[in-house]
Amino acid sequence: MITSRVLIYLNLLFPRPSLLLWASTFVLFADNAYANIEPTGTINWAEMFMGLLGGLALFLFGMDQMSDALKSALGDQMKGLLARLTRSRFTGALTGAFVTAVVQSSSITTVLVVGFVSAGMMNMAQSIGIIMGANVGTTITAQIVAFKIEEIALWMIAFGFLMLFTAKQDRIKHYGSMLMGLGMIFFGMGLMGDAMYPLRSYEPFIGLMNKMVQPLLAILIGALFTALVQSSSATTAIVITMAGQGLISLEAGILLAFGSNIGTCITAQLAAIGKSREALRAACVHLLFNVGGVLIWLPFVSFLSLWVVNISPSHPELEGATRLAAEVPRQIANAHTLFNVINTLIFIGFTNYMAKLVIWLIPHKKHTQKKIISPKYLDDSLIETPSLALQRVQLEIARMGEIVHRMLIEFRIGTLNQDRNKLEKVREMDDQVDVLESDVLRYLGAIRQQSLTEQESAYIEQAMITADEFESIGDVIEYDLTNLAYRALDDNIQVSDTMRHLHSKLGEKLIDAIVATIQAIKEDDQNAANEVLNMQPDIDHLIKQAIDIQSKDLAKISANQIDAVRMEMTILESFKRIYTFLKRIARKVVPPEIRD
Repeated sequence: MITSRVLIYLNLLFPRPSLLLWASTFVLFADNAYANIEPTGTINWAEMFMGLLGGLALFLFGMDQMSDALKSALGDQMKGLLARLTRSRFTGALTGAFVTAVVQSSSITTVLVVGFVSAGMMNMAQSIGIIMGANVGTTITAQIVAFKIEEIALWMIAFGFLMLFTAKQDRIKHYGSMLMGLGMIFFGMGLMGDAMYPLRSYEPFIGLMNKMVQPLLAILIGALFTALVQSSSATTAIVITMAGQGLISLEAGILLAFGSNIGTCITAQLAAIGKSREALRAACVHLLFNVGGVLIWLPFVSFLSLWVVNISPSHPELEGATRLAAEVPRQIANAHTLFNVINTLIFIGFTNYMAKLVIWLIPHKKHTQKKIISPKYLDDSLIETPSLALQRVQLEIARMGEIVHRMLIEFRIGTLNQDRNKLEKVREMDDQVDVLESDVLRYLGAIRQQSLTEQESAYIEQAMITADEFESIGDVIEYDLTNLAYRALDDNIQVSDTMRHLHSKLGEKLIDAIVATIQAIKEDDQNAANEVLNMQPDIDHLIKQAIDIQSKDLAKISANQIDAVRMEMTILESFKRIYTFLKRIARKVVPPEIRD
């Protein structure tokens, strides 16, 4: 049978056995679901449910496949969009809509937003605009499934297969995978629709659907089903498929879609358990926005129904259930879109007030137990989207650099002021750098297991080297410099003019180099990287000055001051090593053609 052949291709194509096995099991039954309906009109319930579940499995699998392909093809654009297009709440909403339309998951968009809020790259009010836009992005699936093109679904799978296995360019392969996923979405819808066809004449089911015009019941069913399958897109697809069979009215479809908007909040709430306060606040915004939107529209369902009837295509040449089947799917999709777009326009003017409200509802938590350090940006839910996960690695490595920056400052203060507490802080911060490097490497290892582009693979290697360079700088500051400072305190070695010169001019220049390096890593800033490389003459000059001062003082020192000279030479050599590590990091940022 046709479905059996499709499954042969699927088993060859996709290395995700658990999801594929689930889809395959149901689809094999679904292939016969509508072929084995008894001609007398009696419904074979087992076959019908297998057809429905098999179609749903194939629909979800296709949506997952299309999403993965889109994320791989457009990952770099998504990475930059959320970071840059959030200056106003309106561009933030548009950005959230676009990113969610690509990744087909408002949860992933919310995770990204939480990371940017934590990094200080946007405030809570800006993040709310993106979360609102994410709801608009989820309506794209409804618009896609409202097209009744099941007839060409297998052609889409076939051409997608051809592109995937014959193209040499990664981008073309991604588009082929996307086309296959889209074909499976429509094919799964066709299976669901055909499986439910006998219900058109089944009186008990018709009576149940008539009860769906009761708002609270319909919204509750839509919310519970969405929470169960953890996909508002799947709920909407089933509603539209039922409408395509003439099984459900427009108002019932709208109410079920309302319920799906509330149900998807349950997934976000569960995902936020045990996460940061920012994650909890983002989930709270999502809940307030979706529930508030449903409450606003609940008295106006009839008005919304009339509106979408007027703006959607009509088929007056048809009658009865046939006409409903032709018109209602598009009307439900349009109502779903209008509902979310208008809600966004209504609420977007109140983002500042909503930000204050969620901060009041979820205040900052007082920490009673302090760990050495935990990753701030590494989120496991993004690993399956490598381009976005690698951006989080970029932020975490920059955070390592910021700790190294503070280490050098504390070392200078501790040495010049002979403050043991400052020196002890340096050792504690080096432990933090070591922990973060281990977490970064673990995270990179998980990303490496995904399907990567050449550029992403190259960045993983670059990130590993950069993290190691920062860790090496931390070791130089702790083991070489701090241990030396402790020895100076124990032996009562006084700070000389050469030492003060090292810490003032050369130390400040080195701190400037670290700050520029952090900016180069965090923002992929080539100008900042060039600034680090261009510091070479100034640093060489300052080192020469220190050596000149030391050589002039050498004739004046007594035998018991030799240790001080050795300490100064060690500090000088350590500073040179730190700058060498910084140059290596900076060279990874600038284009190869202008590297030294």
